[in-house]
Amino acid sequence: ACGSRRPQPRRADDMRASLARHLALAPRVGLGVARRRFRGAVRAFAAPAPAPADASPRGGGAPWDASKITWDVRVLYDGDCPLCVREVDFLRRKDAARGKLDLVDIASARYDPSANRGIEFATAMSTIHGIEPNGDVITGVEVFERAYAAVGLGWVYAFAKVPALLAAANKAYDFWAERRMEVTGRGSLAEVLELRRRRMEAEEAGGAAACSLDNRDACDETFD
Repeated sequence: ACGSRRPQPRRADDMRASLARHLALAPRVGLGVARRRFRGAVRAFAAPAPAPADASPRGGGAPWDASKITWDVRVLYDGDCPLCVREVDFLRRKDAARGKLDLVDIASARYDPSANRGIEFATAMSTIHGIEPNGDVITGVEVFERAYAAVGLGWVYAFAKVPALLAAANKAYDFWAERRMEVTGRGSLAEVLELRRRRMEAEEAGGAAACSLDNRDACDETFD
């Protein structure tokens, strides 16, 4: 009776649901090895991974006016990735229209790098990116940590406060991010970039409604 309090049922359910979603994000190949070597991985990945070239604290793009921002974090997500969309839908429900999150679909034809600290589509596709109200650009697991904290679930990613654990988690996430398109049947990043280029050209020419990852032949049509 005097021990630490047990988690409330809803909190436990949230934790189980979150763990299930994140396990689904990782390819099954190598999971057994990853589990057996987890402790060694923490030590091996204790040194922080280098940040992408354009993920500098202030980024680029149009001038940033923090005075007009009401959200806690902007999340740039891949709307053509089913597992990514599932995670974003979960966060959107938890946000419950409070405006704590600003969710931006980089797969949309309306995605504008200049409005998002100069983060180009190809760069955004390499790993998940986030933007803080002051204009700082964050990537990887840190984006999830900020997003979950914004909707009152910061405890899920409390481990990210430990540098060694954060580094290990980022290595695992990067492994998944590099392979997510093949895992979800979308081909390579190069193919996705080429299809987007052709779709954008088709839209500018007056067509493009049919040009998509599921209808690649339509991307070859010429529109008047």
